[in-house]
Amino acid sequence: MDVDELLGWYERVRRPLPWRATRDPYALLVSEVMLQQTQALRVVPYYERWLSELPDARSLADAPTRLVLSLWSGLGYNRRALSLQRAAVHVSEHGWPSDLTDLPGVGPYTAAAVASFAWDVQVAAVDTNVRRVLTRRDGRARSPRELAAAAQALVPPGQAATFNQAMMELGATVCRPRNPSCPACPVSRGCGRVIESPAKRVGAVRFEDTDRYLRGRVIAALLDGSALPDSAERVLEGLQRDGLIELDPDGRPKLP
Repeated sequence: MDVDELLGWYERVRRPLPWRATRDPYALLVSEVMLQQTQALRVVPYYERWLSELPDARSLADAPTRLVLSLWSGLGYNRRALSLQRAAVHVSEHGWPSDLTDLPGVGPYTAAAVASFAWDVQVAAVDTNVRRVLTRRDGRARSPRELAAAAQALVPPGQAATFNQAMMELGATVCRPRNPSCPACPVSRGCGRVIESPAKRVGAVRFEDTDRYLRGRVIAALLDGSALPDSAERVLEGLQRDGLIELDPDGRPKLP
């Protein structure tokens, strides 16, 4: 892969996403957690509203659960918000750990992304987009460890942050899961382009019929005081187990 071509392309086409304009590790952690399984453009208003209300780790650590969940509501996977708050408590009490995976809810990818963007640590951040780019170029499947090593070998000295952003941008906007735009790819030369057609989904369940959707509606109802949706009972146990709700003495759900 011609990394210089990749970086030049990125500088020309990069989207002006707000988290790309900061080096604040707290703001970057917020963005990375929000971006898990959520498209970037959808995250932008949530990210900006969150930082307006909770601008630093201390304010998040001290925030009531209702506020945290209300700011998160609509992004899905509400337990991510509670993990982020637990991470903020750790940072407020102990500072940023040398190994960011010590923070609740922070895995190797998120740790690498925050470390490179905030502190210029020379580490490749390999998310789903980056794995797809590397796998397609090789035309073969590789283990996560092999992919991480391959990405690390490409990181230019002193440019880990830009390289990571460029690889993510490439995967998100050009080397897409479906209908990749190979003619627009700045590093198409030598690419294997082994792209398997996605299997047809037989009897796919509508998102509105999933427990994930129902969990979100239950939290939203508790936030605005409206009636719980039909079939709410089937997700209450899981929500309680995840710390997202409590039951009052009469067995009615409430926010912590």
